[in-house]
Formats: sequence, C-alpha cells, structure tokens
Amino acid sequence: MKREILISGSPRETRAAILEDDRLVELLVDRPEARRSVGDIYLGKVEAVLPGIQAAFIEIGAEKSAFLHASDLIESDEEDAPEDGADDDDDEGQPQSRPAGEGGGGGGRRRPTPNIADELKRGQTKLVQVIKEAIGTKGPRVTAQVSLAGRFLVYMPFASKVGVSRKIEARDQRAKLREMVSKLVPADSGGWIIRTVADDLTEASCKREIDHLLGLWKKIKRKAQSGRAPALVQRETSLTRGIVRDLLSDKVDLLLVDSKLLYNEIEQYLKQIDPELLPKVKLYQAETALFDEYDIEAEIRNLFKQRVELPTGGYLIIQPTEALISIDVNTGRYTGKRDPESTILRTNMEAAREVARQLRLRDVGGIIVVDFIDMETRSNRDKVLQELRTHLGHDRARTRAFAVSELGLIEMTRQRVRPSLWQSMTAECPTCTGTGRVFRPEVVVRRMERSLKRAGADHKERQLSVRLHPEVALYLVEQEPNFLRQLEKQTGLELEVRDDPMMRLDEFRMMARPAGRDVTEQYAVA
Repeated sequence: MKREILISGSPRETRAAILEDDRLVELLVDRPEARRSVGDIYLGKVEAVLPGIQAAFIEIGAEKSAFLHASDLIESDEEDAPEDGADDDDDEGQPQSRPAGEGGGGGGRRRPTPNIADELKRGQTKLVQVIKEAIGTKGPRVTAQVSLAGRFLVYMPFASKVGVSRKIEARDQRAKLREMVSKLVPADSGGWIIRTVADDLTEASCKREIDHLLGLWKKIKRKAQSGRAPALVQRETSLTRGIVRDLLSDKVDLLLVDSKLLYNEIEQYLKQIDPELLPKVKLYQAETALFDEYDIEAEIRNLFKQRVELPTGGYLIIQPTEALISIDVNTGRYTGKRDPESTILRTNMEAAREVARQLRLRDVGGIIVVDFIDMETRSNRDKVLQELRTHLGHDRARTRAFAVSELGLIEMTRQRVRPSLWQSMTAECPTCTGTGRVFRPEVVVRRMERSLKRAGADHKERQLSVRLHPEVALYLVEQEPNFLRQLEKQTGLELEVRDDPMMRLDEFRMMARPAGRDVTEQYAVA
C-alpha cells in the first residue's frame, strides 16, 4: 500500500493529511486556540471524591475539572500490549486507559478496582495525564497511570511488565525484542511497551531511548515535587513531532511539508531519533498550495456533508446525534443486473470500506450504528462484517464491530479521545439551532398570522409593518395574494409587508408604525 503524509503549516494552523493509495484517510488539525491536550501531564488537586460512582474530579487548571475513575488508578494486568493505535497508542502515541464500552480491542485481566475514597481525599495533589479531551459538556478524562511515549518504546513508570505490540506478529521477533528490552531496562524501573515501529530495533537505539525516557521521568518528578497544584508538568509533543514519532516509518513512502520552519523541525528531530528516514522527508516549494495540488481541500469540504457517494452509485447518510452516530446505506441509482442479492452485496461491501474510511477521516467516536441493506443469506452478512473489520484494522483508534443484529444492524464502537472534526470545526446554526431544518414559508406565514391576530385582539396597535425574508414574501405574493386584505378585515389593522434579505428564512418582525417600535416579542409565540 502506498502511504504519504502531507503537512501544511501556517502561524495560525497546522494540518496533516494521511493518504493511502492516493486517498485521504486521516486529517489532523492543530490550532493555537484549540491545542490538543491528550498526553499532557498535570499536577492536579482533588476537588471532589464521589464514592457512589467510584470517581473523583481533579482540578488541573482547565475550564472544566478533569474526571478520574477508580479504574485509572491501577495497572492493567496484561501479558502483551495491545496494538499500536489501540490501547497502548492513540493517534498521538499515548498509552490509554479507557472507560468500559468505549472502543474494543483485547482487554487484559485487571486487578480489583480499589475504593476511590480509600485512595484519594479532597485537597490532595495527584499526578495525572490527560487521556481524553473535553467533549461537549464533559471535562477531560485523566489517568494516574502516567506514560511517556518514545519512538520505539512507551514507558509506564507505575507499571511492571515489558509488553510487545500485537502488530509485531512473529513469535521469534517478539521474544527477541522482549528479551532485549528486559535486559537493558534497570530493575524495578517500571513497565515498557515495545511499539510496532521497533520491529528492527537495535540495542544502541533501544538503550538511547530508555535513557531519554528515564531522564524525562526524573524531570517530571522534580517539577511535580516543587510545583503548586494545579500546574502543567509536561506538555505532549507538537502535532508535527507526534506524526513523525508515531507514523513515519519504512512503510511510509513520502512526508511532504510546505513550511520551511516545520521542515527544519522535522529534520532536526529525525537526526536525533532515526536519521535513516531523512530521505523520505521533502520540502514542498511549488506555487500551487500543497493541499490543492493533491486535491485535498475538496475532500475536506465533503467531510461535513451527510451524504457520501459510493463508487457504483450507492451512498451513505451519516448523521451524528447526542448519543451515537447513525449510518444508513442505500443502493441509490445502482441497480445491478438481474440478481438483486449480488447488487446488494456489492453495495454493502463498498459501504463497509467507506464506513471505515469515513470514521477515520471524520475522527468520530463512541457508539456507531450502521444500517446496511438487508441481505437474505447469512454468508453474505458475514462477508460484509468481515470486510468492515478488515478495514477497521487500518484505524489507529481502537474499534470493535459486533455481529449483525436481528434488525440487520451492525453496532460498533470507536475510541474517542477528542471532539470529532465535525464538533471542533463547525458551530450550531443560529437559524435551525442545530437541527439542520428550518420552517417552510407557509409555516412562517401561519405563525405570522397568529401573531397579527393577537395584536389585533389587543387593540393597542393600529398600523403594523411586517418584515419577512424575500423567499417568504414571494410565497405570499404568488400563493396567497389576498392574505393581507383578508387579515386586515379580520383584525382591523392596517398592514404592509416588506421583504428584508437580512432576515432569517423562518423569521419575521412586526414593527409598529409610524414610531417603528419592534413589537414582535409582545405578540409572537409559535
């Protein structure tokens, strides 16, 4: 598979696009005003302990207090590390503790969860790390199981085992790497995870990274001991460095960056961690913008559309809600030939691949329900499920897809550590208040009619001017030309209508004449 990474940087925004076989599969955006916080380490102060839900709220200096569950106080008792991009690495390379039900993947055995009230007291200081950014009304989630990610290793000071990423499948190689790291790390230094990129790790590189991570941990402990809570103790590396650390490997064909400043940063960083990868990094200097050259801007605009076209004419409808993401699969104009079952199977197979891609691309998480087109045979349903799982396997976030339900739905979960691009790059529409719908012109006219009748019954106003959106005013002229004359007779009011392009489509204003007072709120209800 051809893999490329494009990084476009400016003083106010850095964007990174990940391409697989010339198709955009991931988009990462970083802005100073909305900086990523996953991986940041804080000296927090316990604000409240809630034994009823086995959790505590920790003040870390953010807008909202962080949430710490009792399960994030203890070490996972696992023999092997989950895959990179799953439990041990999120999309910035940080080991993760996850709430039950968010994401899947192989969970190991856990020791009994301690009573939170026995472990924490109000006012106590605690070193914690952000594992999930604030989303909506919820504050960030933190863990006391601090971890430090390097290029080849992840260091967990409060753990005790040496694990190997499950993506390194060869048994001999796994044993060799585990033996090497176990021999080089100091006794009782903590836990270590060997990452996928470490497949060809040498002892020299391994020793250098172990020393670096141990030194970094000493600095963090010193800051925590001398700091006053709440305080930021260690900031996760920049988006650019995180991409180089976690994604750039022999499996990547090219990293193209259009900023000389970022290019120099990447070059210096690679000289420290993996000089052999330097030839893969190129500075883009053409006049055409980098993302325009690769036709990525158009794909980014499509990220926020509900409808996603499939190659043979079918399409998806993706609708985010408060509780879950619903995805509906439709055949559209694709009708196939004679066999409807084969037509449906082909559309569903295309949809399975596109669903996996869209989840990565939009960075959505939580519960996802996919309504594939009904299939008659069990074997075809299994094929679609397997296709979905295969392509979800390329996702660096932890995912889990369950068997087709009795209603023909596939329910799945995807690890959520930050707001989706839809949440972080869009705002609620002031006209439709987030519903995506506005009242039709005829509904607006009926609402206006009821308000004018109230004004007439009140007998306080004699002359009113009504302002409407031009489309609603046109509806009145074309569809209800006698409306004003009839309403004047019913109410005893003198009325005039004016179109106003500054009005919202489903809005109207009632102005008293000649004073020009706005009396809309006085008479408008629904």
